[in-house]
Amino acid sequence: MTDLENVAQVRVGDGRSVERLVCHPRLTLIAGLEAERPAVRVWGREAGELRELGSVGAESEAYDDAFGWNRHKRTPAVAWHPVQPLLMVANEDGTVRWTPTGVAGLTGVSGVAGIADPGGVPPTASYDRLAFSPDGRTLWATPSSDGGDDAWERSDVLDLASGTVSTGPRWDTGIAEHPGGGLVMTLSSDQGATHGLFARVDQETTPAAMRVLRRALILDADGYETPVFSSDGRHFAVRGNAYGNSLAVFAFPSLRRVLATALGEPSPGYPYPPEWLAQMRAWSSHNIAFGTRPGVLWVGTPTGALVEIDLEAQHAVEHDVPAGSRVSALAATATGELVVAGGGGELLLLAVRSGSAESTAAYGDTAASVVTAFLDATSEVPDDGDPEPHLVVTDGAREWEPDDLETVVTATGTDPTWLRLRAAINSADAAP
Repeated sequence: MTDLENVAQVRVGDGRSVERLVCHPRLTLIAGLEAERPAVRVWGREAGELRELGSVGAESEAYDDAFGWNRHKRTPAVAWHPVQPLLMVANEDGTVRWTPTGVAGLTGVSGVAGIADPGGVPPTASYDRLAFSPDGRTLWATPSSDGGDDAWERSDVLDLASGTVSTGPRWDTGIAEHPGGGLVMTLSSDQGATHGLFARVDQETTPAAMRVLRRALILDADGYETPVFSSDGRHFAVRGNAYGNSLAVFAFPSLRRVLATALGEPSPGYPYPPEWLAQMRAWSSHNIAFGTRPGVLWVGTPTGALVEIDLEAQHAVEHDVPAGSRVSALAATATGELVVAGGGGELLLLAVRSGSAESTAAYGDTAASVVTAFLDATSEVPDDGDPEPHLVVTDGAREWEPDDLETVVTATGTDPTWLRLRAAINSADAAP
């Protein structure tokens, strides 16, 4: 039996909706992206209460009717330092840092452990996503600041101690660190398919580098969000995509798909009926979180409820949330509480009370062991710029070696779109 206890609640400004929540990996700090404008608010928990500590972009203009790519490119990118109370934010005005003392550029960051006094990001940078390396001394950012039509084919690697910028691999949809350490996951998207790339974190180099591995996930279409790992590292979940509200959960290190579902009504196909579009957009894209129980995934709904999914038992239970309004964002704190943003401008901190006596002490050992197993079963791709020709990919049910995809010429209507496209292209290339 699981109960949710509302342990703290605060109103967001004058009732503003939050569309995404990002919790600090160790501290009781929460960043929230407003839904109506490119502003980021920061809260902390003090004396049991949630208190707003500051903001970035509070004076920015509203999104108004901006839609699709025009809306996306105005949305801030955020990343918490893994140890320090420091939030990096890339917005319309450039890349800045928030700390409890205020907002500043990337120069003069002395006083923050591991960050000396870098020269700042390149003036040509227009970052869409940010992530810190696990040791906090490197900032990974995409797309590349060198500009050009192919800037998305590379990323920037910023050494925060020296301010130097080097080139990193292609990625475009956030970076999730595995709780076992030494491994990260990111997505590399194309309209036809998205690769879930795993990379060993090489912290023996300066700056820290991502060494992309051959084993990879392949997802149909694009438009996914950053993956979310369970606390023991044995599962990860991916929300998407550009054409519907998909939710998929995979076992790790096997990459076996254990759950695949559509939130709300499945897509009826193009052209989309207005009523279907309305219900699809009612679902938040940032509405999943793993709590302290690693085999349990939480999903926020448009009705304001939270659904508790037990992945092992394949069982789901719906819980009412005190706010009562649409769940516009959901996340989990470092200590396992759930943070819920309501469409009416509420921010709730919920403690998950369970009758389970399961100890969390062994989670770290479990997470480290599955990382070791994954690394032992794969190898790094050559550092020649494009990992795709070297990837061994799986959709969670089937696996393809690189040669398999070069020669496939047939596919059925039940196959994923990306495989049908690949078969059609190969067939056309082979035609006399």
